[in-house]
Amino acid sequence: MFHRISRVTFEFVLEIIAPKLRRNFPGLEMIYPEKQFLVAIWRMATPDSYRSICEKFDLSVSTALLATRRVTKILADLAPTFITWPTGNRCNDVWARFEEIRSFPQVIGAIDGTHINIPAPRVNPEAYINRKGHHSIQLQAICDHTTRFTHCYIGHAGSVHDQRVFRLSDIQDALGNAEKFPDDCHLLGDAAYKLHDNLMVPYRDNGHLTERQKNYNFCHSSTRVTIERAFGFLKNRFRCLLHQLPMNRTDLIAHFILACCVMHNICILKNDDFDFFLLNNEVDDDVPRQDAAYGVQTGVIKRDLICERLPMRYRF
Repeated sequence: MFHRISRVTFEFVLEIIAPKLRRNFPGLEMIYPEKQFLVAIWRMATPDSYRSICEKFDLSVSTALLATRRVTKILADLAPTFITWPTGNRCNDVWARFEEIRSFPQVIGAIDGTHINIPAPRVNPEAYINRKGHHSIQLQAICDHTTRFTHCYIGHAGSVHDQRVFRLSDIQDALGNAEKFPDDCHLLGDAAYKLHDNLMVPYRDNGHLTERQKNYNFCHSSTRVTIERAFGFLKNRFRCLLHQLPMNRTDLIAHFILACCVMHNICILKNDDFDFFLLNNEVDDDVPRQDAAYGVQTGVIKRDLICERLPMRYRF
């Protein structure tokens, strides 16, 4: 196990990135690609400081820093290869596997946002303060039934609301696009998102929900929780993301987080599992919820139809 990834995963990734970690022109000698990757993975998978990592690998701080930046940039550039939207037969498989959870039909993914805590930035630090009082960068992601990310949108400051992050992402523009959402399929999101034909959210619990609506919310939540599990797996494998990512360069943070997301997907691809306790309080970001369904009549009608057709699984 190479710091929370298997040897098979390590060698698979190394074969892809090694050519870009070698210098093809005269200059100062670079450390071997394998060692560069080891340093970067250690940085991603532990909360250790660069000083500690340098002692472990017998490197200078500048060398370790550059190796990590180089590796994470290369990994982030691989996102279009390893973070991909379901198409064709894969769509059918995703729908079927999500439906196996609680019978919720035609789910192409679960969407949510999570905060990655960071030190207070030097420029405009107040903009990064989230609802919990921490400085953070936001990751909005969509995952399939395996917790594999199919879309990632990273970089907004912690003070920005989930719904605004969503509006600024390209997923907002994709709603209604039959290529992205074939056969009228949909995402599952919590009540921070607006109801849409292609984005199902729960009924607002005002104390007067019908048994059918409570059952819908239960089936919806039990299926949507896949994205919370994905964030839990991500942060527990790459533990630098779990409490506070020790990076001061806000312009580099998005690449670093995206690199972790790429590695998360590769680990799933290679069936690279490891044992850990999923810390629920670390993935629940306590985002304020809203009922934003008004004015989206087709989404309202579709949700009601799903509500009526779902098997009763909620125990009253």
